[in-house]
Amino acid sequence: MTHFSRRGVLAAGAALASVAALPRMVMANAPLALRTATRVIEVDGKPATVFGVEGPAGQGLILDPGQRFQVELTNGIDLPTLLHWHGQVPPYEQDGVPDLPLPTLKPGEARRYDYAPLPGTYWMHAHIPLQEMRGLAAPLIVRSAEDATADRQEVMMLLQDFSFKSPEEIMAVVAEGHGGGHDMGTHQMPAASTGQGMGMGHAAMGHDMGGMDHSSMQMDGMQMDLNDYDWDAYLTNDRTLADPQVVRIDKGGRVRLRIINAASATTFWIDTGGATARLVAVDGHAVVPVEGSRFGLSMAQRMDLELDLSGEGVWPILALREGARERTGLILATANAQVGKVPAMGDVDAPAFDIDLSQEARLQAAESLPQREADRTHMVMLGGSMQPYRWTIDGKIWGEHKALAAKSGERVEIMFHNMSMMGHPMHLHGHVFQVVGINGKRVNGARRDTVYVPPNAMVTIAMDAGEAARWMLHCHHIPHLETGMMTEFAVTA
Repeated sequence: MTHFSRRGVLAAGAALASVAALPRMVMANAPLALRTATRVIEVDGKPATVFGVEGPAGQGLILDPGQRFQVELTNGIDLPTLLHWHGQVPPYEQDGVPDLPLPTLKPGEARRYDYAPLPGTYWMHAHIPLQEMRGLAAPLIVRSAEDATADRQEVMMLLQDFSFKSPEEIMAVVAEGHGGGHDMGTHQMPAASTGQGMGMGHAAMGHDMGGMDHSSMQMDGMQMDLNDYDWDAYLTNDRTLADPQVVRIDKGGRVRLRIINAASATTFWIDTGGATARLVAVDGHAVVPVEGSRFGLSMAQRMDLELDLSGEGVWPILALREGARERTGLILATANAQVGKVPAMGDVDAPAFDIDLSQEARLQAAESLPQREADRTHMVMLGGSMQPYRWTIDGKIWGEHKALAAKSGERVEIMFHNMSMMGHPMHLHGHVFQVVGINGKRVNGARRDTVYVPPNAMVTIAMDAGEAARWMLHCHHIPHLETGMMTEFAVTA
């Protein structure tokens, strides 16, 4: 038998919070049971019906070092569905995109999966946009040998945006342009070609940002839209700050925060307040540590933060909605510390995230791709508008798209050039890539599976093309994906 950690605490919402205390047996051949399910949670005192993924010990799945991803997934909801193992690199037939290549699971139907997983912080979600908007997502944590021996507690934060409206109603409101999102017309974008920042670099890395006035952020360029829908609530592990999760920690202990932005359409700033953090991994992959107390996280991205907390105390870990005052989070507290209320609204709007890519530019992979010249390059234009609500890749939506071609084993570089007024978190299936260019400047950036491309900016990624298959490449802003912002990375043998 194995235990989760020597200090024995993992917090992952009400369901996952007890996982660490329970011994778990690694079954050599018997698959672990996962089940998509309909469940009821409480949001600010009101019941809400959402989807979820039930694992052996609560929502999601935690694998021990060296454990294979051996799973039997059963569809327990009343709709056909399928799960994508976000950021993992399974065989193509197990990737989890409906009909590419396998069909969805009918209600009650089951399917088995078996592959060697990448260690790190990942997640699983329906690759059916409207189902993901109803919360069909959960953590997927693959622990490393170092995780198993480290003297620290692990705490999970699964961030989501929530509405009492149905996804269909949300999409109708967004498409009509009445989403209620904050008008960000005072954010003026710098031209990508200038390489000029906007004074956000220090803010992104945790320096004082108090009271920043959006109207002072004026530069020649295009106007930026941040949020196109005002959600009813913002959740951390299914809870709001009206009744947050309180994670009891050891006095003077080290904590590793595993943070997953599973929101449909919200970028967050992670604010550790008085606790200085070290950013040690993004999207499951180690980076050269970066210190700070505020880091941005776009949709589908993950980050691992390490905190050294001294003495008795209470440390709120907050997720601030980009361009707005709403926030969510959880509370770290020593055993006898008294926990007070944390308001769900901040005093000022949080700023726009990484407009000049200063956070991304500071990240360096702990282990880079081997150096080699690109065999093939692609320029990908990201476009779209709020009215009509249409978001495109190279001017096309899914079904009209032209695939990006590659051959297995080729070094491929893709430059994303965002010509629209919204940022796009771009996710590539079946591959781990490295950020190698920011606004035309070469960098030795982070290894990722999802990279944020702000308006009027350029980001270049590199990877070695993998299994010959039709791998999806798309924006992970779910209303953008639902309206067709997807193409394919078509790898041939």
